Amino acid sequence: MQYVLFPGRHHLLTRFQADYLRNLPKSDGATVVWAVTSANHANTRRNPVAYHRREAAIERFSVMTGLRSLVVPVFDTAPTDRFAEVTIKNIATETGIGLTPANTVVACSTPEVAALYARLGFEIATVEQETGAERPWDVLIRLANGDEAWRELAHPATVDVFDRYQLADAVRTVVNDPVVGDEGGLTATRDYRSYAESFADSAARKWSAVREYVRPGRIVDIGCGAGAVLELADREPALRESDLVGVEVARHLFDECVHKKAQGVFANPNVFFYRRNVLGGAVFPARSVDTTLTFALTHEIWSYGEQAASLRAFVQAIYDHTAPGGVWINSDVCGPDDRGRPVVLRLDRTDGENPVEPRRDLAERPPAEVAAYVAGLSTRARFDQFAVDYRFPVEYKVDGDALRLSFGDAMDYLTRKDYTTNWLSETQEQFCGLEYADWKSLLADVGFEVDSASRTLRNDWVVDNRIAPVASLADLDGRQLDWPVTHVLLVARRPLNT
Repeated sequence: MQYVLFPGRHHLLTRFQADYLRNLPKSDGATVVWAVTSANHANTRRNPVAYHRREAAIERFSVMTGLRSLVVPVFDTAPTDRFAEVTIKNIATETGIGLTPANTVVACSTPEVAALYARLGFEIATVEQETGAERPWDVLIRLANGDEAWRELAHPATVDVFDRYQLADAVRTVVNDPVVGDEGGLTATRDYRSYAESFADSAARKWSAVREYVRPGRIVDIGCGAGAVLELADREPALRESDLVGVEVARHLFDECVHKKAQGVFANPNVFFYRRNVLGGAVFPARSVDTTLTFALTHEIWSYGEQAASLRAFVQAIYDHTAPGGVWINSDVCGPDDRGRPVVLRLDRTDGENPVEPRRDLAERPPAEVAAYVAGLSTRARFDQFAVDYRFPVEYKVDGDALRLSFGDAMDYLTRKDYTTNWLSETQEQFCGLEYADWKSLLADVGFEVDSASRTLRNDWVVDNRIAPVASLADLDGRQLDWPVTHVLLVARRPLNT
């Protein structure tokens, strides 16, 4: 036997693994080929440690154990029953080494994965499976849960790398993150390609609306998407001496930011990107940021966190990192004034299908099927589907052909009803949780001064083309209501003397 193929994510190495590999029958002089899967992922619940740190720990492990090793990155792929073949081909491409059943034994404790290699004729060494020893992921969960016993179970090579690069705290933060999913996105159903395209299309409009309020210095775009607004800031001569910083939680969008920087999209050498969840704690030192930009972000913090508590914590964090005299510019959706008042909503039934009952299985269906089904519903039937899928309960009464519900709930539906492509993602978010008065009160309570440039707006194109043709609003006495504001622009400044 010349090789031991050891596929896995290898976020953490254990003392057991060291003993097992050293004592593996017929392994004397063999090279351990560490196929590090999900090598292109980091800072996600499933893959909290970056590949280069995993590689460093493996190399140190090899030196400390005397095992000869090769470390090969394997990028994440869609689930496939050809995983074993893909990995072996990847190793051949990276190293020129052909692994075969004649020269290799596969070390793998996951039965489903081991079966893929056994099907190709490889002998399997089952590692933890045959002894009941704790698997590396179990030890990592001990770490995430604050159980210091992980240090005794992990190999000293891992402990050393984790301590030197302060990875233990980072792992705890990522694994215990209540907002970000296993793969590093806010929801599993979100189509990030369409989001990136949408951000790019609207970047010029967003930048033109806020440019005059930006204070040079350290400029931070939180929830920067694919970096489209920072691209425009990068072209401003007045900001050429500024630091431009993007913060994005979604792995797919962060990766695009890093790719753009690597491709030379930004002329300013002081452009930086961080993958962080701002709800997890401070990202920047106190009083260190001159301008913070947030576009279409605060409603997500409200929706995916704990509503008012999470949003207040976020606003406090922004205030804390803002330099005296600095500014936070926030553009987002907004609820109508007096959003709790009861209204009567009438919706068109003639512009699509009208099933007897809304479907309750959409979460189990492919995204394309969901999009096609919802798009085929009438505006009235789509409301019934919205009420089923919406994460925030809607209280309403059916009164003939009309619905009685709150002003805020009515607008939450009307401003969301056409987002069929990302329906199951959009129905996780509440647009109308706060109205303008709530925002002003919250900002003042934290310590910000609300600039006179702050204002509410109505997206007249959406009203004229998407809402008014298929819906009408009235008060309880039957008087027609004007369509309310849909967005807010907030310019909040930290006073100089604070």
